[in-house]
Amino acid sequence: MTQNAAAKKHLLTILVEDYFHVGAFENLIQQRNWSRFEPRYEQNTRKTLDLLDELNTKATFFVLGWIAEQNPQLIREIVRRGHEVASRGFYHRSLKNLTADEFREDLRRTNHALETAAGQKIVGYRSAEKLNYEKDAWIFDVLAEENFIYDASFLPARADEKARRFARRIHTNGKIVWEFPYSTRNLGVGLLPISGGNYFRQFPYTLMRKAVSNWHEKYAEPFVFYFHVWELDPEQPRINAASNYNRIRHYRKLDKMEWIIKENLQLYDFCGAADFLGVKDELRMTNDESRAETLPLEIGDSESKIQNPKSKISIVIPCYNEEPALPYLANTLRGLELELKENYEPEFIFVDDCSTDRTFNKLNELFASRDNVRIVRHEANQGVAAGIMTGIESARTEIVCSMDCDCTYDPHELAKMLPLLGENVDLVTASPYHEKGGVRNVPEWRLFLSKGASFLYRRVLRSKLDTYTSCFRVYRRSSVVDLPIEEKGFLGVAEMLGRLDLNGGKIVEYPAVLEVRLFGFSKMKTARMIFGHLKLLSQLAKIRVFGKPETIKTSIAKENLEAVSKK
Repeated sequence: MTQNAAAKKHLLTILVEDYFHVGAFENLIQQRNWSRFEPRYEQNTRKTLDLLDELNTKATFFVLGWIAEQNPQLIREIVRRGHEVASRGFYHRSLKNLTADEFREDLRRTNHALETAAGQKIVGYRSAEKLNYEKDAWIFDVLAEENFIYDASFLPARADEKARRFARRIHTNGKIVWEFPYSTRNLGVGLLPISGGNYFRQFPYTLMRKAVSNWHEKYAEPFVFYFHVWELDPEQPRINAASNYNRIRHYRKLDKMEWIIKENLQLYDFCGAADFLGVKDELRMTNDESRAETLPLEIGDSESKIQNPKSKISIVIPCYNEEPALPYLANTLRGLELELKENYEPEFIFVDDCSTDRTFNKLNELFASRDNVRIVRHEANQGVAAGIMTGIESARTEIVCSMDCDCTYDPHELAKMLPLLGENVDLVTASPYHEKGGVRNVPEWRLFLSKGASFLYRRVLRSKLDTYTSCFRVYRRSSVVDLPIEEKGFLGVAEMLGRLDLNGGKIVEYPAVLEVRLFGFSKMKTARMIFGHLKLLSQLAKIRVFGKPETIKTSIAKENLEAVSKK
């Protein structure tokens, strides 16, 4: 590498990850749930590749090992188009959660996945978070031991340490690792990151444009420009449960990012890190080094020829204006069905409560072609309890489950809840307030109100439960189908349990974890709900003290009901 070459060339680094991988949402989204989200990384990466072809620019793509395992064809396409592939780690995990040995194992696992897919040596690394020289410099020792040539993870923090602001060699254990830090502008009082991505979307772009121009004119060292492929996707699903700060951090000015990238790639000459260091030819793997491509396993008939009969069950899912949540739900139910298939034969009943968005159309698009799915629709909006009762009445099985469309309870827990519906049990209900249950990211005020309601219901009803308002349940159909439910909305969920309790039904709790809704918004009106619970409690108390009125079979679910079947 010559100084003139360095002066002429800047580095373009592209991060291949999806909207649900990012650090802004790490407290909301668990890695075990990634497969449930609608993936968009492939379309966004291909859009990026087309943009680079249009502008005749090459780059380094830092890719998650998880993506390489999921989609090796995409990694091969990146290499085929003349770009370098480098490591972003396997699961987008922060270094603060990894020991040195765990970091080393993560590097090896990621390299195996990337090299198998790309047929190219992996010599570059970028961490899931920006690193600090004071705390994280130990990674250079591990990177050198694992034969990495460069890193691009560090954000300089001190203006008085000029050398750390620019590309430099790190000598460790007799080896050299190049460091390409995030580019910064010295403001005198501190360093301002100007390297692209979120900084270009949050700060006034006029300021960023001037800062990049100044770097190009003033310094021989390369300017390091980066962006995420999801930043070219302004139509990506919105994670509404995120804080205001993280929503701004993630979504602000996504619609401007493409022209910002185009402007910079047209103004300056960019290349990938391996090209810049002159080692790209060394990335080719020999026959001895190349790893056999991992092929999909052939899935044979793993079921025994002699099978125990499976229990037929119905799973009711009420939906109202849930269009953004449905792709996530579809992926989740696919996994649930696989988990249940050994012992159960499920039918899914979707009840669209006269949604005003495209929920009904999306339900048909995603599910109508399946043999074990029925979709019904209310002619007028009635409420979640009415939707559940519609599903229960429509069910052809004695065992009926209900669950939230937004998956605030993990549907996979049904596999453990179903066996609890024993011979004398009428209802199994999920309970986050059980001593073995839990909540994640749910607002404190909501927990306070919900736990307060549970305290009052325990004083009125025979069953002393920790939670009375969960929609995630397993029912014995014959025990609940004739209950005279008057409330059709959220209150009806508690009323259903209350009336079953006062009828002498046996109710069992299952400890579960309640999470905040990720997509869309809650339809519950807090003030109305508080007064509604107090009214319902007084009615249930009267029934318990003075005796229940004559039970009259009512079917709130059949009011204004228009059944829509796929056949």
